Amino acid sequence: MKRAFVYKDEKSYKFWWIDYGGCSFAVNYGKYGSIGKFELKEFDTEEDCQKEAEKLIRSKIKKGYVEDENFNFLDRLYIDSEEYGLNPQTSHPRFSAHFSDEIYYSEGDEDTPFGSDEGHDALIFIFEAIRKNPNFDYSGFPQKLIEQDWGMEYIPVNTLDPDEVKKMAADKEMDMIQSDMVTYATAFAQIKITGSISSELKERGIKAIKRLALIVGMPWDENEIQSKMIEDLQSFNFII
Repeated sequence: MKRAFVYKDEKSYKFWWIDYGGCSFAVNYGKYGSIGKFELKEFDTEEDCQKEAEKLIRSKIKKGYVEDENFNFLDRLYIDSEEYGLNPQTSHPRFSAHFSDEIYYSEGDEDTPFGSDEGHDALIFIFEAIRKNPNFDYSGFPQKLIEQDWGMEYIPVNTLDPDEVKKMAADKEMDMIQSDMVTYATAFAQIKITGSISSELKERGIKAIKRLALIVGMPWDENEIQSKMIEDLQSFNFII
């Protein structure tokens, strides 16, 4: 359950919302119009979670916060808590609804969007960048990260012909792998944070997953995780 509250006086305008259910809740709070701070808390039982959530709500009301039943949860940016890592409750509602499989919250499986070092680092870089500039350039980010920050060559997917990919990989395999992992991580990150994706980045993300599968020698339709990522990315329709 999600409930949002706002506080406004002559000096400040603040928001606070809570999303509670099961044995955990997430809160997001800060200056109205900002991304704010995200926190998570876990409990042993659903009853304990609900009691603590209701206690916090009563505390906010006592301090002068007023419930905002029209609070726009969709037109916001979502960032995971550093302490708890990837979590559906600190992801955009469209992301958590559409990308519900546990692979999208893995921080250890190399095949998943954010489980590789490259994918995880890309997500953290984006989190840091959007706090400074909410109008972040997701499409240009993969090349910028790889070439300007990592000092490698960004190699876009220009072909999915197995022979051509194998030929290119003979000389530039690591650059290609880095390029692909960062590209599809960025595609998923844009949805996770904003709830939408550009059509161009969506297409590049799908191609990157497919090319990476060719590089490592296992077709994407034989890899359960890669097949799932392609299917889910293809069927996501909130395009900007």
